[in-house]
Amino acid sequence: MVRRIDVSGSGGVRLAAWEFADPPKAGEGAAAPGAVLLLHGLMGRAAHWAETARWLSARHRAVALDMRGHGRSGRPAGGPFTREAYVADVQAVIENLGLAPVTLIGHAMGALTAWQLAARRPDLVRALVICEMRASALSAAGRREWGEWFRSWPVPFATLADVRKWFGEEDPALERPKPARGDFYAEVMAERSDGWRPAFSRRQMLLARETYVRDAHWEELAHIECPALVVRGLDGELGRAEAQEMVRVLPHGRYAEVHDAGHFVHYDQPEGWRRVVEEFLETAVPA
Repeated sequence: MVRRIDVSGSGGVRLAAWEFADPPKAGEGAAAPGAVLLLHGLMGRAAHWAETARWLSARHRAVALDMRGHGRSGRPAGGPFTREAYVADVQAVIENLGLAPVTLIGHAMGALTAWQLAARRPDLVRALVICEMRASALSAAGRREWGEWFRSWPVPFATLADVRKWFGEEDPALERPKPARGDFYAEVMAERSDGWRPAFSRRQMLLARETYVRDAHWEELAHIECPALVVRGLDGELGRAEAQEMVRVLPHGRYAEVHDAGHFVHYDQPEGWRRVVEEFLETAVPA
């Protein structure tokens, strides 16, 4: 079962939320832990969470959101693509779908959105999973590198196989082949008359990224009242020292790392990802 739910976000932007499995039925003892809202990262989409949502649905109502500018949600030409807009969108989804208090699971930019909402509206958030998102600001060079990377993409791609090969093997940013990375990017391409191109606006992605990479976000972590798990891939973008410092700053922080995983932990090692998330939810959101 796949069900799309249209929700109005901040400023009336149309947002698409998705359920990829039926929620637990009343009377089975599975619905007690409440709902989970899954938030993808920059350039992602709700469908990246399909497998996670399906196993979560045994005990929770699991909803994945296409953030503004992504997936089937609205792409307002004038934005905004600010932190405030993304946080307000998630708040609107929680309130409109009656998910509170909700467990938020976020990857990369989605994790930042999750912890910013948890800090500002603790009444809405029961627990939090932060996957592969740094709390520190990037250097000026780090802020510029994405524009250069976007310009290196050999678009249009002739086939989805070409997408998988380039992002999983040929991208100069790679140190070694990562097939799961190719699969991840294949899901955010759309077929056009001349081949396969990104389903999102790269200009809008750069605008969204610029609003958070220049700033540090440590202070907001310190205001999160709920249990929070920080997850990193052993070969990911979030370093171990920074992840452990984030856990120290969080009032109720816990730490986990997934071996043989890079930035896209839930794609690289789905079994390892499931293990650390389930272990956390069993204690942080008990039935």
